Amino acid sequence: MKSHSESYRAAGVDITAGYRAVELMKQHVARTMTPGVLEGLGGFGGLFELDLTGMTRPVLVSGTDGVGTKLKIAFELDKHDTVGIDCVAMCANDVVCCGAKPLFFLDYIACGKNVPERIAAIVSGVAEGCVQADCALIGGETAEMPGFYPEDEYDLAGFVVGAVDKSRLFNRMHMRAGDVVLALPSSGVHSNGFSLVRKVLPDRSLYVEELGATLGEALLVPTKIYVKPVLALAERIEIKGASHITGGGFYENVPRCLPSGLSARIEKKAVRTPPIFDVIQKAGNVPERDMFNTFNMGVGMCLIVDREDVDTALSVVKDAYVLGELVKGDGGIELCE
Repeated sequence: MKSHSESYRAAGVDITAGYRAVELMKQHVARTMTPGVLEGLGGFGGLFELDLTGMTRPVLVSGTDGVGTKLKIAFELDKHDTVGIDCVAMCANDVVCCGAKPLFFLDYIACGKNVPERIAAIVSGVAEGCVQADCALIGGETAEMPGFYPEDEYDLAGFVVGAVDKSRLFNRMHMRAGDVVLALPSSGVHSNGFSLVRKVLPDRSLYVEELGATLGEALLVPTKIYVKPVLALAERIEIKGASHITGGGFYENVPRCLPSGLSARIEKKAVRTPPIFDVIQKAGNVPERDMFNTFNMGVGMCLIVDREDVDTALSVVKDAYVLGELVKGDGGIELCE
């Protein structure tokens, strides 16, 4: 590569570092290649050929998100190979809530200083997330922005495009009172609520016995990706709706998949809450209502299924469990003792 600019480098942007980062990340990107990918990295656009086999009315479903202030924990631990999983998860888990299979993903990294090894570590996590979501990483952008970000910090965001036949979209209009709400367990805090987390847990180097790790290590556990189990279940039964439990917790996200006239009645004692949430609540004296309105509380995704399909669902998605049921209501959520 002959491209080089001493003047630009003196201003804080080393374009040769960008080329080095691309070379280092290629081995990770290669893990994500699926049959639809037409070209590798380096072009002006990522090319993906749609396989519409079995689809009569294909619908594209897209989602975009970032990792948020969880990145501050990665900076503190100088561990950058898992936040990419979070980035993919936040996007892929959203599109699968429609019944769509993620097809391809692109990321965007903005940094104060391009350290090729660090950028490659970030992309290794993105690639791992894509493998877990069964989609291809077909492109991205790394922007070196001196003076805008500190040298040791960066931001990470991305987007995914998925596809589903219109007849296979999850349809809330099929929901009825008596349908069952299933919980898919989270791996921890996932990627939401970290502004509150960082406020109430300022010493992330503290080792906590019940967590078996430091606070920082427990908080950095990546977001669980639900694509494969949800789509596997959709091949067996009708999933009437799905909610990705992200920022806003139960109160904001569960109602997003409900039709008017129905509410979700959740048995609070049924929620399997990991210890990290107890640590957060006690440290910050956070009211229970705020905990359920901020965090996933151990439930990363909810699925709405017919009562007759519960046994099949639990046999297909081994770690799922019954969380509650739908009742006539105003489209909200009832957390019952």
